[in-house]
Amino acid sequence: MELMGSTLTATYARPKTSHFLPAISTMASSYRSTQPALAMNPSANLWRTNSYYKSSSALPIASSIQRENADLLRAKTVLYPSNRTALATRYTPEDWYKSNQNNYMESESSRKSAERLRRDTIRLMQDKEQLTRRTQENTSKNIGERLNDIAFWRAELSHETDNMVTEIAALTEVKKRLERALAETEGPFQVSQECLYHREKRMSIDLVHDDVEKDLIKEVEVIKLCQERMRRHLDRSVSQLASNRAALHELERDMNDKVTAQRIDDRCHHLRNTSDGIGYYRGIERLDPSLSLPDSWSKFTDDNILHSQSQRAATHKLRDEIDILLNTTSNEMWSQFNNVNVAFTNRISETADAKSSLQTHLAKTLQEIFQTEMLIESLKKALRDKECPLKVAQTRLEERTRRPNIELCRDNPHHRLVSEVREIEDTIHKLQERLMEAENTLQTLVKTKVNLEHDLSIKANSLFLDQEKCMSIRKSFPSMPRLVGFT
Repeated sequence: MELMGSTLTATYARPKTSHFLPAISTMASSYRSTQPALAMNPSANLWRTNSYYKSSSALPIASSIQRENADLLRAKTVLYPSNRTALATRYTPEDWYKSNQNNYMESESSRKSAERLRRDTIRLMQDKEQLTRRTQENTSKNIGERLNDIAFWRAELSHETDNMVTEIAALTEVKKRLERALAETEGPFQVSQECLYHREKRMSIDLVHDDVEKDLIKEVEVIKLCQERMRRHLDRSVSQLASNRAALHELERDMNDKVTAQRIDDRCHHLRNTSDGIGYYRGIERLDPSLSLPDSWSKFTDDNILHSQSQRAATHKLRDEIDILLNTTSNEMWSQFNNVNVAFTNRISETADAKSSLQTHLAKTLQEIFQTEMLIESLKKALRDKECPLKVAQTRLEERTRRPNIELCRDNPHHRLVSEVREIEDTIHKLQERLMEAENTLQTLVKTKVNLEHDLSIKANSLFLDQEKCMSIRKSFPSMPRLVGFT
């Protein structure tokens, strides 16, 4: 037998054969006799390894002497927990060789994976370096092309800006001429202008574009029409100047934006990997503050230039119209003066007739308002008369709800009281509707009265303006030589 080891209390050995443990059935008696604690606690056998049970099951039959010696030896060995623990922690040579082989294979696999990762990583770094360099070159090329586009549109904007400045100066000069011509018409136009201003004080419906106003406009065809056209053209010139300045402002703003963009893109175009001022801007690639695309960007500037050109064309046309207007004054004011007087006379007669008719309708409306007010009072009294019957019926219903137990019967009086309440409520509802209609009618009548009174005041005001204001000052209408400006 081969010596395995020893402890302070026992010595154990393993036979030369590969199977040295007896079958479990042969050890049962020894377990029961020597270790009653194990028999009482079956879980105490859990410390044994699987290799022990496997080898013990295949143990061949030995001689009776060797078996007895082995039983005695094993019985002595397993009595001590320290020996059992030492036996359970042992591995077989096959386990040792297998562990080494596993370590060798795992080491080789790890090295191969590391080599493959290193080769792939080097190739990836080289590819990405080339890709990054090509991308940066393409980006620089695109920025250079962008700089050329900006320079082209800057030249176009500069040319158009110069043309617009020239056109604004020309329109400003024509506008001053128009203002001086308009100021020269103030003297002869004063009378007709005062008539028109007085008639502008007409109120509401009387502020109509009637024959008098038409003839007044005709009367001052050289002055009034020319003056109105002058004012209109003056307003147009002011508006056109504002449009021109707005277009010029857009051109200048676009020019300034392009100067700034060109400066920024030029700085970006000259940036290199070794340049100063470069740094990380985390998440900047996810930020897209763009407001335009290349097509819309070029279209924006092109639209600004086209808009400026259209404004310059409109300005040139307006200057021609102003020149024609200043050369088309007429001398027909005196003949039109009589036509205006006739129109005034007819209009005064019509206004007087309308005022008389309004007074008649106002009297009838006042009578109807009085009758409607009486009707409203009658309806209110009828509604007050229905309050007590409704209270009586509802009080009866409420009192009858106090009947005890079986007496709380839905009898004919109950049905009749419910019907009475509903009937009175329906009557009140209809009376209230009729009262509302009467009040609405009264409001309509009052509104009509107010409108009639207001219209009467309007007609009186119109008569006063036409008779007292306009016709009185028309006696001082200037003569023909003064109208043509000779005196």
